[in-house]
Amino acid sequence: MYAITIPEPGGPEALVWDEVPDPVPGEGEVLVEVVASAVNRADLMQRQGFYAPPPGASPYPGLECAGRVVESGPGVSGWAVGDEVCALLAGGGYAGKVVVPAGQLLPVPEGVDLKRAAALPEVACTVWSNVFMISHLRPGETLLVHGGSSGIGTMAIQLAKAVGAKVAVTAGTKEKLDFCAELGADILINYREQDFVEEIERATDGAGADVILDNMGAKYLDRNVRALAVNGRLAIIGLQGGAKGELNIGALLTKRAAVSATSLRARPLGEKAAIVAAVREHVWPLIDSGHVRPVVDRELPMSEAAAAHRILEESGHIGKVLLIAP
Repeated sequence: MYAITIPEPGGPEALVWDEVPDPVPGEGEVLVEVVASAVNRADLMQRQGFYAPPPGASPYPGLECAGRVVESGPGVSGWAVGDEVCALLAGGGYAGKVVVPAGQLLPVPEGVDLKRAAALPEVACTVWSNVFMISHLRPGETLLVHGGSSGIGTMAIQLAKAVGAKVAVTAGTKEKLDFCAELGADILINYREQDFVEEIERATDGAGADVILDNMGAKYLDRNVRALAVNGRLAIIGLQGGAKGELNIGALLTKRAAVSATSLRARPLGEKAAIVAAVREHVWPLIDSGHVRPVVDRELPMSEAAAAHRILEESGHIGKVLLIAP
């Protein structure tokens, strides 16, 4: 098969479309023939040499895919050759085939094209685990999503609205904010022109955001804490603004607030399977019914992964960028 390899870390040009051995499924795993994968910022970090795959994972980038089951390893039940699936991966999505633990497979939702299903697993699992399983967003509460027009952001808006929450978003252009509004966002904040702390205070009559989903890390840490409501929950899922910041514990104590920081990739298989099962139970019916949908900016051939990485680095996209296998 062919896969995107990274012989040496570097810029987008470090991605090489090359022939590699086919993977073989082991105990509890299935082999999926990849139809499409999606690009995540974690892939950019791996390409740069900052985010190595967990031990035993595929060395190729790609944290999600969609395709068809072509082989099952020992001990697999509930899935058959020919099933159309999408999957949460620890790596290997940028390839013709990938081995997946059976607990990380999801059926393709009703009404969703197989290719576009590749845009769902990582964002659905990230949002559901952080906003709902950890931060327990409830109806009537306010969720602030940084990067509202991203793949994560577009999923967070839709899921929060589906459960009856109020949604605030930050984005850097009017086009992106307008798209967030189309998805249901109530409070639109242009982070280039407005202070999100002030805007959240104004929009909530001084109460603040009950849950904040943050992809920036250190750069926004202090302001995120200030923007939290009493009993607020800050969920950090990215470090685009740096890894080290100063945390005002006094402000947390005053607000009885909580900060969590998580990633999916290195979690034990059992934890990933539990998240995937929860997503299938709670999120998939919303997609089946059309209340939630994947948001795809564009599709490129998988061999042009370098161009896809440049698109993400320029941050001009809305939703996900897909890589289509030959």
